[in-house]
Parts: sequence; C-alpha cells; structure tokens
Amino acid sequence: MKLLLTSGGVSNDSIRDALVDLLGKPISESRALYIPTAQWGHPMLGPQSVRRSVVGEPPFHRLTSLGWASLGVLELTALPTIGEERWLPWVREADVLLVDGGDATYLSHWMQQSGLVDVIPTLSETVWVGMSAGSMVLTPRIGDDFVSWPDAPDDRTLSVVDFSIYPHLDHEQMPDNTLANAESWAADIAGPAYAIDDETAIKVTGGGTVEIISEGHWKAFPA
Repeated sequence: MKLLLTSGGVSNDSIRDALVDLLGKPISESRALYIPTAQWGHPMLGPQSVRRSVVGEPPFHRLTSLGWASLGVLELTALPTIGEERWLPWVREADVLLVDGGDATYLSHWMQQSGLVDVIPTLSETVWVGMSAGSMVLTPRIGDDFVSWPDAPDDRTLSVVDFSIYPHLDHEQMPDNTLANAESWAADIAGPAYAIDDETAIKVTGGGTVEIISEGHWKAFPA
C-alpha cells in the first residue's frame, strides 16, 4: 500500500500533486472509499461532522471533495456483521482509501475487529490517504495526550510504519499544539517521529521510502 499521511487532508497543490503521483492517474479517474470510523471515537465529533465530511462541506472538505470518479462510504464498525465476501471486493476495487480523523485508538480497534488491517499488506497498488488520526493509526504509538476513547487500553496503534506523528502543529484552534509540546511528546514516544502542520504530508512508497511534502512547517525527531 502507498501512503499519504496528512494532518489536515489534501490542503494544497503540493499534497494534491503527491496524491496524483501515488495514484498514477488523475483524481477524476480514481475510485475512492471514505472511512469516517475514527470520528465516532472522539467526544467532539459525531453525526454532524460525519455528514459534513461525506458531503465535503468546509472545513471538512479536504478528502471527499477532490473530484473523484466515484466516492463511497466504508464504515468499519459494520463490517464484522456483513461478512468479508461483501466488503472485501469494495476495498479491492477502490484506488484510494480516504481515512478521516477522530480517535486513532478507536480506529485501530475497528481496523482489527473488521479485518481490514489483515488486508492492507495485499493492497500493493492502493493509496491510503490519512488525515490526523487516519494517519496516526498506522504508527506504533500516538502518545497519551491524543487518546480520547475511554476504552483504549493504551496509546499503541498498528505499526504499519515505524515512526509516529504529531499532527496540527501550531494550529490556530489548537493552542496546545506547539513545537515545545511536540518535543515533550516526542521524548515520551521514544521512537522516530514527525511533528507536521496542516500544510504538510508524509509520503511513503515501496520499501518504506519516506518523503516530506510541505508548503508549511514540520520537524523531525530522531529516535
């Protein structure tokens, strides 16, 4: 699977160009599935934010309103009840999975419960576009400060990549997301990590090659 791990979605031309490069064809010719599951695990999100994300209403428009050839919704909490024989073809037919933010531990739980995490290694040509928690879920840990789901056993996530992500760096609506706090978070993570703002993405391709795509600012923290 090819990864485009963002903080704020496809927010600028550089990130959009990186997405087209990963797809290998125009967005207008690509089939997308949108995954809102992480939103249900976050106390500040719910039916209205999911609706606004699905219809691409600002400020929730940076995944679904890019001009896809087709766009469907894949709700992971439903998958265990309908059987893999139904949902697996939907996933395999998609060119891209658009994975929204919310709580990464909740999303991690349902990726495991649904069986989607077991399918990821077989989707070599599929692109994963994560936003916030949708990116963090693929990392080894997210840090206790980013866990909002009460039933999360700890801050561990799926370890698809070997680095962690601190999102929304210096966001105007998140005054605690400062570089100083990111540095403290990284020290606790005790592994390689990146702090990225909403104008930055991390592109991961075959062999784990990592490239920073940014029109904003970011900082790398070595292990």
